[in-house]
Amino acid sequence: LLRAIIMGPPGSGKGTVSARIIKHFGVKHLSSGDLLRDNMQKKTEVGILAKSYIDQGQLIPDDIMTQLMLNELKRLDRYNWLLDGFPRTVAQAEALDKECHIDTVIDLDVPFETIKCRLTARWIHPASGRVYNLEFSPPKVQGIDDVTGEPLVQRDDDKPETVSKRLQAYDAQTKPVLEYYRKKGLLKSFSGTETNKIWPHIYAFLQTKLPDVSQKDAAIPT
Repeated sequence: LLRAIIMGPPGSGKGTVSARIIKHFGVKHLSSGDLLRDNMQKKTEVGILAKSYIDQGQLIPDDIMTQLMLNELKRLDRYNWLLDGFPRTVAQAEALDKECHIDTVIDLDVPFETIKCRLTARWIHPASGRVYNLEFSPPKVQGIDDVTGEPLVQRDDDKPETVSKRLQAYDAQTKPVLEYYRKKGLLKSFSGTETNKIWPHIYAFLQTKLPDVSQKDAAIPT
């Protein structure tokens, strides 16, 4: 069974790549962010505890995250899986190693400058949730929603200063984890500035490990 991890900074296309891996290789996708939100919504013991840290603007301690993820992984022990957003620290990686044998770590190596352009180009129409990107899908009139004519806003997360902080935090926290897996010979980095150009390389790599379970006749995987 394949035990894989996907890593990459916010805005690196991890969501898109994960969705394609699920579609083509039928793996179970376990995202720490989704799992946390689910537990907070259901007000589980771990969810309440995690929320108390988030509300204070603190990182959730390693042992809480590890407990949350490992409990969930026990349910997936008969499946191929892809972990997303975990491990975030070396302590989490070591705890995971004690429970599971990791086969490969896919690292999306996208330049920070590219990510900054990508994220800061995103503007939304709050009422409808319509998203515009100044590079790929700009509004007809700058700063204005195509449908209602109302002003567009930039989410706090997408403002340049916030994006820089998030990337720096990712770098500081995750570099040691990448290094940890590199030393074990498990890290497979895919570099590029466009998800569609990086994807065929990831696809080819995963094909050496798993069969493609999607439409057999598709010539080019998307």
